Amino acid sequence: MTRTVHAVVLGAGGYVGGELLRLIAGHPTFRLLAAVSASQAGNPIGHVFPSLAAAYDGTEFSAPDGWIEHLQQGDELAVFSAAPHGASAALVATTLAAAEARGVTVHIVDSSADFRYTTASDYEAVYQGAHGAPKLLDQFAQGVPEHNASCDRPHAGHPGCFATAALLAAVPLCRHGLAEPAVYISGITGSTGSGRLPQPGTHHPERHSNLYAYKPLAHRHTPEISSQIAATGGGDVTVNFVPHSGPFARGIHITLQARATAPMSTADLQDLYTSFYGTAGFVRVVAGTPRLKDVVASNYCHIGVAADGDRVVVMSVIDNLVKGAAGGAMQWMNRLWSLPESSGLTASAPLWT
Repeated sequence: MTRTVHAVVLGAGGYVGGELLRLIAGHPTFRLLAAVSASQAGNPIGHVFPSLAAAYDGTEFSAPDGWIEHLQQGDELAVFSAAPHGASAALVATTLAAAEARGVTVHIVDSSADFRYTTASDYEAVYQGAHGAPKLLDQFAQGVPEHNASCDRPHAGHPGCFATAALLAAVPLCRHGLAEPAVYISGITGSTGSGRLPQPGTHHPERHSNLYAYKPLAHRHTPEISSQIAATGGGDVTVNFVPHSGPFARGIHITLQARATAPMSTADLQDLYTSFYGTAGFVRVVAGTPRLKDVVASNYCHIGVAADGDRVVVMSVIDNLVKGAAGGAMQWMNRLWSLPESSGLTASAPLWT
């Protein structure tokens, strides 16, 4: 018999929640138990996400307190949280308590910022608020799956979308000590990175045919990138990060520059990255420069490199909603359930987006 693990999406009414529902619909093991959304409770999934109408015909969003009663002793449960920063931790704590009370085996992957740091103080320094469940932090692994060869934690906190793209570019260089301990990162993101609620920065007339930086050297993903470089063996690195809003809906393009500790060629650098990600099925080191349309709507990251003497450039492109959020979370969940990490994630980019 085919194994079935029930899946729940917390905060399922947003863009990341919709992507998680899409991935679950095509997953060979996970079956949706509840799409939880306080704002959409009682509405059919297909009304909120018309592209998912066929996959979830007749299935409605659940209220935050309206699905737990369906858990049965002995169930296996995969919980994805796409709830907002600051709200996710409390929902996760409630879910874990309910699962424990019912004898349910559960793994949780959180896509918010609430479990991206190992201590409450580190989280609170960035997000300026008390952590919602500090006693749970030591149960969560952090970082991208590619940089965590083994995981002894039952749950995981997935990095932000900018952080995902930046870490995939930075960690091989920093871990091998091939660059001075300062990196300069310029990143451009699509408008879906700001979430589903309209904002001036995502309003079409403002975003269309436009490009602008925001929060230079002060973006909240910067300390996350620094801490994960250190956690993966890259040392204490100063991250100089300037994010930009791009005139497209999906995708992130990262350009990292650094000063090499010894002269190297582009071929040398390409060999390093190819070797480093040799067993990482979702990271491709490409010749030349990577392009967004080759990865958008997929779980793949394409990396390109260039070097000339002591000058180093690493470019990384991902889909912010898939590899940078829902797809990365699915990778983690596959691993936590000892499933093939690629389960439900191997669809290629559609190219003509």
